[in-house]
Amino acid sequence: MSKQLFSPDQIKQLQNNPHVLKVSERTITYSDAFKNQFIDEYLAGKLPRQIFEEYGFNIDMLGIKRIEQASSRWRKAYEKNGLIGLTDTRKISSGRPIKRELTTAEILERQAARIELLEGQVEMLKKLEATERRLLSDSQKLSTTKVFQLIFDTLQQFPFKRMVTYFCELLNVSRSGYYHYLQTSEPRAVKEQKDLEARDFILKAFNRRGYKKGSRSIKMTLEHDYGIVMNRKKIQRIMRKYEIKCPHRKVNPYKQMAKATKEHRVVPNKLQRQFKQGVPGKVLLTDISYLPYNGTMAYLSTIKDGSTNEILAYHVSDRITLDIATKTVEKLFRNKRVKLHKEAFIHSDQGVHYTSPTFQKLLKHYNLGQSMSRRGNCWDNAPQESFFGHFKDEVDFSMVKSLDELRAKIDHYMVYYNNYRYQWNLKKMAPVQYRNHLLVA
Repeated sequence: MSKQLFSPDQIKQLQNNPHVLKVSERTITYSDAFKNQFIDEYLAGKLPRQIFEEYGFNIDMLGIKRIEQASSRWRKAYEKNGLIGLTDTRKISSGRPIKRELTTAEILERQAARIELLEGQVEMLKKLEATERRLLSDSQKLSTTKVFQLIFDTLQQFPFKRMVTYFCELLNVSRSGYYHYLQTSEPRAVKEQKDLEARDFILKAFNRRGYKKGSRSIKMTLEHDYGIVMNRKKIQRIMRKYEIKCPHRKVNPYKQMAKATKEHRVVPNKLQRQFKQGVPGKVLLTDISYLPYNGTMAYLSTIKDGSTNEILAYHVSDRITLDIATKTVEKLFRNKRVKLHKEAFIHSDQGVHYTSPTFQKLLKHYNLGQSMSRRGNCWDNAPQESFFGHFKDEVDFSMVKSLDELRAKIDHYMVYYNNYRYQWNLKKMAPVQYRNHLLVA
C-alpha cells in the first residue's frame, strides 16, 4: 500500500472513473474488467503506466509506486490462478479468522458461495475443452491469417478472458502476429474492399459474351472492352482467392504418341510446323472433331488461318463422310471476305478424307497446295488441335437437343472466337483484329 493519501477532490475525481469501484484516502479498488484489460494489454507489450493513462487515470495523482504495486499483484495472481486470480473475492471470503464458531446459516452461505464458484469454474473448463476441439478441427489446412480470424471469432463468441496466448500456442501461431493482425484490421478491410471491386470486374470479363476465360483472356478483355488495365498476377491472385476457375482441357488418355517419328507421308510435310509466317491466307490448317450431344454424335470440320488463328470456314454434319471435308473447302472459297495468298496451301493429318483423290482433286481445282503431318504426330497440326480443345472447354453441349440447335451454338461461338476472343500470342488482339493488323503492316 502506498503512503500517498488522496485528497477529497482526488477521491471525487477517481470515483468518476468507470474502472474504479471504491476509493478512500489510502486505498483504491479497481473493477475486475479493468484488471482483465490490464493483463491483456500488458501481455501485448504495453507498459503499466501507458495502460493506466489510456484508461483515464492521472499518473501524478496515483503515483508510479502504486501503479507498479498493482501491476505486480495482478500479474502474480494471474500466473497463479489464471482467470479466478483476478476476481475480487473479498465479498465471499472470510477475511480475518474469527474465534467464535460459525452459525449454521453462515456455514451454509459460505459453502453455497464456494459451490457457485466451483460450478462456474467447471462450466468454464467444459466450454474451454469444447472450444479447443473445435479450434483444432477448424484450423486444419487454414492459412495463418484465417487462423488469426478463427481465434478472434472464438474470443468474441465465448466469454474467455486472457486466453490469447493459450489459443495461439494451441494452434501454433505467433501471439505478436495475432496482435499485428488485429492492429491492421482497418487497412486489411480497405484491401478487401478493393479486391471485391477487382473481383466484380474480373467476373464481368470472365463471363463476357457467355464464355469462360483464363487470366490472359480476362486481362485482354478488360483492356479492350472495359478500358481497364490490370496486372495479370493480380488477376490470378483474385481468381485463386475467390475460386474463379477457368476451364481446362482434359488429357486424352487414349491418344498415343507411338510411331510419332515414322516418316510415312502420303503428301510431303510442306509446313514443317512453321505455323506463324506472318502472311494472312497462306497457311491453312484443317481437321475434323467429334461433338457428342444428347446421346448422339455430330462432326465439325474447320479451316483455320495459321498466321492469324482466324476460322475461315467450317461445316457441321451428323455424318463423317467425305463431303464434310469437301464442303468446308467449298465454303472457304464462297466466303468473299477471305483473300488467299497466291502460295496458299492447306495442311492436315493423314486422315482418309484428306488422302482421298476426290479431296485432292478439289484442291487442285482451286489451285490450293497440300501438306500433311507425319503419321501419328498430332504436334504437326498443333494449332488446329488446340482450337478444338479450347472450343470443347468453352462450349457446353450438355443441354443441346437437336443438330440445328448445335449449329446455332457453334455459329455463335465462331463469331465470338474470330471477333472477340483476345489471344495472348496475337499481341492481345482477336483473330480478325490481328489479320487487319498484319495486312496494314
